[in-house]
Amino acid sequence: MRAASSQSLVTVEGSNLTYVYVVLAISLIALGIAWALRAQVLAQSDGTAKMREIAEAVQEGAAAYLARQFRTLSYFVGIVFVLLFALPGDMDIRIGRSIFFLLGAGFSALVGYNGMWLAVRANVRVADAARNKDAEKAVRIAFRTGGVVGMTTVGLGLVGASLVVIIYRENAPAVLEGFGFGAAMLAMFMRVGGGIFTKAADVGADLVGKVEKNIPEDDPRNAATIADNVGDNVGDCAGMAADLFESYAVTLVAALILGKAALGDAGLIYPLIVPAIGTVTAVIGIFLTRLRKTDKNAMQAINRSFFLSALISAVLTGLATFTYLPSDFKLLSGLSPEAIAAAGNTNPRVLAFGAVLIGIALAAAIQVLTGFFTEVGKRPVNDVAASSQTGAATVILAGIAVGFESAVYSAILIAAAVFGAFALGGGSIVLSLLAIAIAGTGLLTTVGVIVAMDTFGPISDNAQGIAEMSGDVKGEGAQILTSLDAVGNTTKAITKGIAIATAVLAATALFGAFTDAIKQAVKDAGQVAGNLGLEYQGVLDVANPRNLVGLIIGAAVVFLFSGLAVNAVSRAAGAVVMEVRNQFKLHPGIMKGTEKPEYGRVVDICTRDSLRELATPGLLAVMAPIAVGFGLGVGALGAYLAGAIGTGTLMAVFLSNSGGAWDNAKKMVEDGNYGGKGSDAHTATIVGDTVGDPFKDTAGPAINPLIKVMNLVGLLVTPAIVSFALGGNSNINTIIGVVATLIIVAALVRNRRQSTSIEY
Repeated sequence: MRAASSQSLVTVEGSNLTYVYVVLAISLIALGIAWALRAQVLAQSDGTAKMREIAEAVQEGAAAYLARQFRTLSYFVGIVFVLLFALPGDMDIRIGRSIFFLLGAGFSALVGYNGMWLAVRANVRVADAARNKDAEKAVRIAFRTGGVVGMTTVGLGLVGASLVVIIYRENAPAVLEGFGFGAAMLAMFMRVGGGIFTKAADVGADLVGKVEKNIPEDDPRNAATIADNVGDNVGDCAGMAADLFESYAVTLVAALILGKAALGDAGLIYPLIVPAIGTVTAVIGIFLTRLRKTDKNAMQAINRSFFLSALISAVLTGLATFTYLPSDFKLLSGLSPEAIAAAGNTNPRVLAFGAVLIGIALAAAIQVLTGFFTEVGKRPVNDVAASSQTGAATVILAGIAVGFESAVYSAILIAAAVFGAFALGGGSIVLSLLAIAIAGTGLLTTVGVIVAMDTFGPISDNAQGIAEMSGDVKGEGAQILTSLDAVGNTTKAITKGIAIATAVLAATALFGAFTDAIKQAVKDAGQVAGNLGLEYQGVLDVANPRNLVGLIIGAAVVFLFSGLAVNAVSRAAGAVVMEVRNQFKLHPGIMKGTEKPEYGRVVDICTRDSLRELATPGLLAVMAPIAVGFGLGVGALGAYLAGAIGTGTLMAVFLSNSGGAWDNAKKMVEDGNYGGKGSDAHTATIVGDTVGDPFKDTAGPAINPLIKVMNLVGLLVTPAIVSFALGGNSNINTIIGVVATLIIVAALVRNRRQSTSIEY
């Protein structure tokens, strides 16, 4: 099914097509390695009978939740699948875009489910390794479980992208828009839904168990403990795995769209070669992660493997770049004389490899920066912990300050990477934007290790929970798990920072693809962009009131989305608190250990409330760019996307790092500092951690897919907006804009009127 493309000079044939088949083979090998690692993990001992009983309860709860979530999301997927047919384009492209939208959504769901399925079986095995006082084995099991998810992520991402290029050749970018949109949309829903579930349970468990009843975090007498452990998996494992998969997919979409325009034939091949190399380095990084006797904690082992794999990625990518790409744009095929002239004296090899190095360096820099602001033993976390001596209010203030400060440094770091990549283009906008997209692929050469790092966190957390609830892990074993849990908090914060960086790079590159789509749509309408206003030339004039309004709305949507997510956790957590309180009140034998709590009731509350809250944020993400684009024009839509990218970057880092600092400050106090467990300082840090939970695990991470969903929606609807506007059908644009606005308003009103399980 190769689509015809009379207007394109680009072809995919001969040796280039062979390269794509090689990439496809590498992706299948990655999936095979994932299966082998899975077998290694499952071969380990699954602990005592009591530990297995608890683990099975977590497994059942997680599987039941994801099954209900996927049923709910299937309606959204079905509607979008149909609507994609209404967008402009040749019929075979429209069909392919819709089909690969389903494939992207399906792959995102599969990556998330696979991460959850293995994590809920690895946690008990990590706990058992700690029970046997084998810290090295515990680290290895947890990290290789993450490795399975990482290899699945890169494998399925490359399978989807390479299949599109093989089938659609030069028209692959248009079809890949659907693939990326499917992955991003489902990831956003899984991030929001899983985040609400996990933090509702976590907050409810902490407030009643730790604060009111003064019992340990994972005490089996707390009815919310099983739901808390379930939430770690459906939110942190499934949600984050889907998030990083869609980052992978969307970055490839942007790189291939811009690569076709800037590098001709090679532009559809090189962006696949870079992540394929990342697959190799992911395997190396996973197997390099071993805890040495000289290591102070697991973080040292993880950092060592990450930086080594990043270095290997840089070396191998350099060899591939200088082997595959020529030294002059004149030697590239598929480029027009105008494109060659615009490139000037730019060396394709230097452009591509320089961009890859920027992406890898950005990942490493964020690793260091985020670790500084969220790691136990570093000054920011120490300061937050010390503030607990004066109460919960000062803990909150200290954590917010850490979040604000870290957001500035992270944003400057990401902006510097974007500008550095942009400068490589030598004055050509297309080349500069391509460099940004390639920087994103460079960053994601480490994605296999990044996913493994992230999955390490919830597995360690769950392992500690199973150990404490079973009572079978004591002494040195319990200390091993406490240390791994603290490290897991840091790895989760680091991977969230890297995910934010990928979101910004992908969104910026997509923004470039968006401006190119405007020009192409103008050309298709028989017009010349230069003869029209600035918005049709791809230049955003914020002095134009329409565009300024779009910019403000884009920034505002990020705040509204974050507010909806945090409020959803607040409402659901309130219901959990009431349920756990009632169980303690109505069944006094629970505290005495003579009655067993009804864990399933809390799991059901979290499931019901999280799925109920999915619709409004999802509709906001999809409908807001449609409302702005059709209602105010493509210039306002571009400004809207710019506002969302800028504000989303700062907000996501702020929420993530403040939450991570609060969490590890609590760990410091629980380790015996400032009075230890049960002290006033401990209570103060619990309050801080409770506030931070929806920040770092619900709202913050969900902003990543949010800005990519909105960019992809903008990219998909732009041709229709321009076509109607220049075709004398501006009234249609107005009607669509008004309808989209009314849908958003209706969703917000419904959200406010929804009741919770709390009666008042």
